[in-house]
Amino acid sequence: MLRALGAIYCIAFLSLAQQLLPLFGVNGILPIADYLTALSTQDADALWHTPSLFWFAHSDQLLTIASWTGVGLSVAAILGFSNGLLFLFLWLLYLSFVNVGQIFYGYGWEVLLLEAGFLAIFFAPFLKINQFSATEPPLCLNAFLFRWLLFRVLFGAGLIKFRAADPCWRELSCLLYHYETQPLPNPLSWYLHNMPDAVHRIGVLVNHFAEIVLPCLLFCPRKLRHTAGVLSIVFQLLLIASGNLSWLNWLTIAIAFVCF
Repeated sequence: MLRALGAIYCIAFLSLAQQLLPLFGVNGILPIADYLTALSTQDADALWHTPSLFWFAHSDQLLTIASWTGVGLSVAAILGFSNGLLFLFLWLLYLSFVNVGQIFYGYGWEVLLLEAGFLAIFFAPFLKINQFSATEPPLCLNAFLFRWLLFRVLFGAGLIKFRAADPCWRELSCLLYHYETQPLPNPLSWYLHNMPDAVHRIGVLVNHFAEIVLPCLLFCPRKLRHTAGVLSIVFQLLLIASGNLSWLNWLTIAIAFVCF
């Protein structure tokens, strides 16, 4: 799971490195310097309410170094050379960017990565650079907190559909038009959209099962938990194949590895 989370961090920091200066640099769309100046004039305790390493320095060169440092540390995590201290640095770097990212980093999956990254600090051995063994497994509490995070992601996604004003999720009709209106359709979306209505209605039932029933198995004994983990990952892969917000789905898959 730590390798998978490292891969998610790597993608996030690579994305930052590529678009950092056009978005947040001195001549960017929303310069970090202007944002921090505005925050400090509005809130005397802005440093504590919006913590970021860039309060102390935020030149274009420093922002670039910070983003590529994140890439390097996340690659180390992918290769297995990781511990709690490394994930602490990754979390601090990404928190620093998210808190000054303004509208570009104001989405739920950024908070989800930060929460997962924070839990990883305590899930991994803090100083040792090695893999877990039968004699030194992660603490049960830490594994439980990751499973609780996964439960909240899946179950919350299921509940919000039933609580929505649009009754289509309750009437099993949402997928009749979902694929042509989703945020990020892909080439498969056209074919999925043209499938029979009955298939779409079954798809909504599958969605309800994956997001309402399946999460409850995350706290069951090993075999049921493994089943829930496999089915959750398959469900996320189906969402990725159909388009939608794949970044969130990949992050959910990384967290789901805790089931094993």
